[in-house]
Amino acid sequence: MIKILNQSEVSDEEIFKRENISSNVEQIVTEIIEKVKTDKDKALFEYNKKFDKADLSTLEVSKEEIDEAFKLVDDEFLDILREAAENIRKFHSKQVKNSFVINDKNGVVIGQKVIPIAKAGLYVPGGTAAYPSTVLMDSIPAKIAGCQEIVITTPPQSNGKVNPVILAAAKIAGVNRIFKVGGAQAIAALAYGTESIPQVDKIVGPGNAFVAEAKKQVFGRVSIDMIAGPSEILCVADSTSDPKFVAADLLSQAEHDKMASAVLVCDNMDFAAKVSDEIERQIVKLARFEIARSSIDNNGKIIVCENSMETAIDIANKIAPEHLELCVDNPFDYLDKIKNAGSVFMGKYCPEALGDYFAGPNHTLPTSGTARFSSPLSVDDFVKKSQFTYYTKEALESEYKKIAYFAEKEGLNAHANSATVRFEGEQ
Repeated sequence: MIKILNQSEVSDEEIFKRENISSNVEQIVTEIIEKVKTDKDKALFEYNKKFDKADLSTLEVSKEEIDEAFKLVDDEFLDILREAAENIRKFHSKQVKNSFVINDKNGVVIGQKVIPIAKAGLYVPGGTAAYPSTVLMDSIPAKIAGCQEIVITTPPQSNGKVNPVILAAAKIAGVNRIFKVGGAQAIAALAYGTESIPQVDKIVGPGNAFVAEAKKQVFGRVSIDMIAGPSEILCVADSTSDPKFVAADLLSQAEHDKMASAVLVCDNMDFAAKVSDEIERQIVKLARFEIARSSIDNNGKIIVCENSMETAIDIANKIAPEHLELCVDNPFDYLDKIKNAGSVFMGKYCPEALGDYFAGPNHTLPTSGTARFSSPLSVDDFVKKSQFTYYTKEALESEYKKIAYFAEKEGLNAHANSATVRFEGEQ
């Protein structure tokens, strides 16, 4: 059963603590990465057989497989995928940044170029569930950014195929290079390249503890989006909210993973008890009951701030959740007070699942409190910036003594000389 804590009676340590993931994966992942670096495709075939029970002869998904998968997905779901993709494109198109030039001084041109990264690698989980939503959320911003090559890796099923809905989503998103490999070995392949899988410049996408550790270890060789922890939801609600809605929203994250975190911060103990009762009523009906049960019992909590929404918002900012729901009548009254959250869902008819699949904002979000300093996946993740500077001789002549003086103050004589040498003998 979910824990109910009275904010005024428990320590901050209890309110803000996060369950640590106890996992001895670092050494295992290191060994996997080294094996992929050495044996390349051979290692990937072996790991597919070992971990996914898939005995493959080729790693890349063929065009025929993609076309076949498209026919296997029902028309209604294809239409929903297309509409979701359009919503995602509309939102992310607003994120595009342009290069700029400044030339307001004679003989001086400075500026910045916005350049798409050449190759993006997208990891799409395929373990306990298939996530076509992740395909859309990760590939569409990369396409908008202008990446030349977008590569997806995803675990194969034991029959050697990829779940049809993942391939259908990839086709709708405009991605057609897909490889049948999952886990840490997929991250290693994207980072270092194999005979089949190209080395990429950035790896994005969620995964289990092994995937997260692998991304951590290859960072520096390639860029990564983030090291994602278990999924989180924090609902801020008052007693005017419907306990049934709030309980359903908490369970929507609890079913993700046994380590997922579902938290309610509310202003009334009676309301907290009603939500707890609703959780117990609804949880037994879930297909992923055991996962949700473990999440709620071990990581779930309700924090009661008696008659103080201000305190509730303060707690939300300190927790800095991946998903934050403002389940209140006037959510825009509180939006400016939210400083730390991956994505904010406003009002009583805006479940977090809306953001997972359909609304348009990205669902790849910072977890584990990192929303204090990081952002959702966006078009920005798939571009880099270069600066440029141009000075004529006359423009430099008016400034070189200042540059030399600055350099001398830092004790860097060669820097100073690089400016002054251009005008020796001209005085």
